[in-house]
This record gives sequence, C-alpha cells and structure tokens, in this order.
Amino acid sequence: MTHIKTLAHLAAILSAAAQVAAHGHITNIVINGVSYRGWDINSDPYNSDPPVVVAWQTPNTANGFISPDAYDTDDIICHLDATNARDHAVIAAGDKISLQWSTWPDSHHGPVIDHLANCGTSCETVDKTTLEFFKIDGVGLVDETTVPGIWGDDLLIADNNTWLVEIPSDIAPGYYVLRHELIALHGAGSEDGAQNYPQCFNLQITGSGTADPSGVLGTELYTSTDPGILVNIYQSLSTYEVPGPTLIPEAASVVQSSSTITASGTPVTGSATATAA
Repeated sequence: MTHIKTLAHLAAILSAAAQVAAHGHITNIVINGVSYRGWDINSDPYNSDPPVVVAWQTPNTANGFISPDAYDTDDIICHLDATNARDHAVIAAGDKISLQWSTWPDSHHGPVIDHLANCGTSCETVDKTTLEFFKIDGVGLVDETTVPGIWGDDLLIADNNTWLVEIPSDIAPGYYVLRHELIALHGAGSEDGAQNYPQCFNLQITGSGTADPSGVLGTELYTSTDPGILVNIYQSLSTYEVPGPTLIPEAASVVQSSSTITASGTPVTGSATATAA
C-alpha cells in the first residue's frame, strides 16, 4: 500500500510539473537587435540578489495565471505580487519590440494584447495601482473557418514563440510600462475559466510625438463576463471581441516576424541612454 501511495504521489508531482512546463513566460525582449533579459521565474525568485532587468519581478514560480475572479486585484496588472523592474530599456517611438516566450501550449488558444501606461517621472518607483493603460495591440480570432479557429497566440507559436509589437510613432516621449499579455480561452466557456498571463516591462520612449492617450486602471481592464473573456471557443464563432479598451487611433498593425539578436542590452536608469555590450 505504501508503494502504491508513493507511486500516486510521484504521478501527482510529475503531472504538476508538466502543467508548469506547459505554460510559458518571456525570457527576453529585443529592440533593434539588442536583447534585454527578462525575469527568469526558474531562478530569479530564489536569488537574494537577482540581476537587474527591465522586466517586472514576480514570485510566480509555478508559471501560473491570473483568473477572472482576481480582475479587481492588483495581480492582474503585471502578474502575481509583481514589483517594479529596477531599470528600463530605451526605444524610439515607431520602433518595434520582439517578445520571446519560453514556450506556449498549442491548446491554449486566445488573444495577444499589449498596453502602455505612462509612469510619469519613473517606472522604477511608480505605484502600479495608479497606472492607466491604453491598448496599442490586440489580435484575437484570426481565422474562424475551423473550430476552435486560429488565434493571435497561434501566430505567436508559429513565429518561434515570439510576438512583435510596434510603439506608436506619435506617442509622446516619456517613461512607460509595456504590459504584454496572453489570455488562454480553452476553459473560458464557464465563468472564471479564462487564464490571463500578463507581464510588464519598463521603457523609456524617445521621439517628438505628442499623443497622450487616456487609459484605464489595470484593475478595470476586464470583467469576468466580458464577451471576450466568457466565451466558448469550441463552437463556431464569426467574430470575437478582444477584451479591454479599444485600440488607440495611433496603434499600428504589424506583420509578425522574429528579430535577429546582434547584442545584449544593458538596462539603464534615469535619463541615461541604453547601451549594448
């Protein structure tokens, strides 16, 4: 009997490990060929002095998700108990960012969404609950001719688990949080079945743009009954409404492609200029 219990316990551990491995996270972002390291959930949360990165930090070692019943908590903003990235990367308005995921399961169909929020004088010290996000990218149901269809994250998988997003060329210069998110809808046919995987990065956007879009608080982005959150993707869908606010007029549509890495970037603070090594 002890042997049977041991085997059952081992099976449970292996099953849990498989579930963790199936969900991904962003390993790095690439700006004009320069790669900036992300927050490594496999090692950084266990490090008493983790490396300084442009990604927000989270103790999400289980590689888990935020469910709709937590949409009114600050976990939905940049993930579980997320704290500010300690530095940022510099990018010009009109340039593109490639976000590299470790992996993403092909059963987890759903949209890819990107928001920006102006931090004021510093993203390293801003209170995340005050950030007001506006949407610059949102790709949901791409092809409805099959069930469950082809979705934004299917395009991500097809492009080596990467996603390319453009910083709108008219955005006013300043310090911003980029909130990148995948929403898995395989269980979204019932309330609280959707799975949100948000991650945040600190940016300094340069340029001469003047657009200063209004946004909404992270805790007000979604509700559990939004049509794009509570949806059965295993039925024929003619349309799909990407959750959250509408795209800003300045948002740019991008043809997905991978970015070649030519250098490793060094995160910066204050008004310094990003460097490559």
